[in-house]
Amino acid sequence: MTTLKAQTASCPLCEAAVPVPADVMQGEVLACDDCGAELEVQTIDPLALAEAPEVAEDWGE
Repeated sequence: MTTLKAQTASCPLCEAAVPVPADVMQGEVLACDDCGAELEVQTIDPLALAEAPEVAEDWGE
């Protein structure tokens, strides 16, 4: 049985260590504590983060 453990990944903007929960899922958004950036989990294995896209307002369209 494989045991999941918490890990860290490097912030792509400021290179700070970002804590990643053991049960993280692809597409989940995490926050960098150092620069405040919202980061999206791109891949789980290998673990890769990228700046999360801005949510655009659709104004009810």
